[in-house]
Amino acid sequence: MLIVKNIAREGPGILGEIVRERGIASETIELDQRQRFPPVDRYDAIVILGGPDSANDKNDKMREELARLREAMDIRKPCLGVCLGLQALVKTAGSRVAPSPVKEVGFRDPEGELYKIELTEKGRHDPLFQGLGSSFHVFQLHGETVELADGMLLLAAGKYCRNQVVRIGSNAYGIQCHFELTPEMFESWINEDPDLLKLDKEALRADFASIRDEYTRLGRRLLENFLAIAGM
Repeated sequence: MLIVKNIAREGPGILGEIVRERGIASETIELDQRQRFPPVDRYDAIVILGGPDSANDKNDKMREELARLREAMDIRKPCLGVCLGLQALVKTAGSRVAPSPVKEVGFRDPEGELYKIELTEKGRHDPLFQGLGSSFHVFQLHGETVELADGMLLLAAGKYCRNQVVRIGSNAYGIQCHFELTPEMFESWINEDPDLLKLDKEALRADFASIRDEYTRLGRRLLENFLAIAGM
């Protein structure tokens, strides 16, 4: 498995724990450290994580990232994109990345309610959500969203930013929200991310504590489901 980091603090989190527990062979590259994106045919699956970049950026980093993802999708390599990873996959597949109707940050929406996403009919029957419920509390950290094109299915929707979980083709998935946070990653984010630094840390910690058990169970099962889809 290839794990692609777009910035140091946004790592694989819960997925990394599962990979270590199962002894799954993996390689991690850090694109913000100018590491090159290796040939995708070497790996059983590709995971692309979040970051502050935009999939619309015209720099060498993003051009190479999109080109390698295009190769992965051309050979039907199982892919999972998180946040920027979702946006890069959708951009690669020929659709648009645009400003989100609402910049979603943290656990609470503009009305003060915990962010929640709901599975669509397609999502309820997709193997990514096997064994899970139909609505989930999630963590958000994004200012852009995606538009869907032919060959893309909406699996889960949000109230403010609709396109939250997308399947592209048969085995590429993108998730706008975050299911992968560990407590250690959460602390790093709230102390480093510019948007999260504007929020009350103690309120963020209290919200995480209130849903942590549910959140962690959900994250583990969803990520285990992706590994099963990828044959791992």
